[in-house]
Amino acid sequence: MGAVLRREGLYSSHLVSWREQVGSAELEALKPKKRGPQPASTNPLARELADTSRELARWKKRAARAEALVELQKKVSQILGIALPTSEDDDS
Repeated sequence: MGAVLRREGLYSSHLVSWREQVGSAELEALKPKKRGPQPASTNPLARELADTSRELARWKKRAARAEALVELQKKVSQILGIALPTSEDDDS
């Protein structure tokens, strides 16, 4: 080991200080790093907007289904000759 140190121009005190630095986590380059892309920080407002958009789409779909069912009930009542009660809130 002494020959290698002399050849590289190092002292044994360098080894001691490097070992201490590794022990105290001062040399981050020697620690294993996580591989892959770094996770992007998410904006909480963007997440809330996405959640709200999904919920709005779900409610619109449900409202369209309910309107279609009402129209189907109207057609069935016309075919069968059943009078449906009318309300003042009805658009048609």
